[in-house]
Amino acid sequence: DAPAEIADAIVALRRGPAELVASLAAAVAAGLPHLKRGGCFIHPGYRAELFIKAKTDGKKITLVGSQKAGPTNVKVNGADVMFPKGNEGYPGITIGDLDTKHVMGNKSAVNDMANIVLLHIGTNDMSAAAAAAPDKLSAIIDHLTTALPNSLIVVSSIIPLSFGQAAVMTYNSKIPGIVQMKASAGKHVIFVDQFKDFPVGELTDGVHPNDAMGYPRMGDVWYAAIKQYLH
Repeated sequence: DAPAEIADAIVALRRGPAELVASLAAAVAAGLPHLKRGGCFIHPGYRAELFIKAKTDGKKITLVGSQKAGPTNVKVNGADVMFPKGNEGYPGITIGDLDTKHVMGNKSAVNDMANIVLLHIGTNDMSAAAAAAPDKLSAIIDHLTTALPNSLIVVSSIIPLSFGQAAVMTYNSKIPGIVQMKASAGKHVIFVDQFKDFPVGELTDGVHPNDAMGYPRMGDVWYAAIKQYLH
């Protein structure tokens, strides 16, 4: 079986009165492994760190999506700020399902016409279909760039697992080349390394990031990559 729902995500940002951020994901956007409360996952995954860092720096940003996850408020400079819970988090999703169910055909991942898309996907492919994962990643990037030709697609390596690291490392080694190929073809695509310096000890169950260090680490890496593009 594929690993339990894992930190595979798209986060999309659109310029406007506020930067609209739509998280299309497996576990990190939904905040797993935390349980639901009132139909809503209670942890925001890495989105809280991303949001707080942006707001602290005076950036205009909000989070959108048909799914809801996270607290009512977060602290920004000591003050309570309403946390936008919107996301497109779908626990356990694979690259192919993310593509066919939420990207291709102008589905939920691209409906907001985002200016920036953050893509971390592939963990749930590692145990059963790792060899096909690079081609599937290439395809979903193509579908995103076709739907959002003027947007920046930020593609990351996947974070480590406590098992199956050989498959993870093989897959991750292919991602920079895929991204470079797209960029050389004129697509607006860049690579970000979420695997680098991510300790397995920051996984709460060997699969999902923990709240104290893992999720904030992911948020920090995303924010460092996109800060210059936010207003």
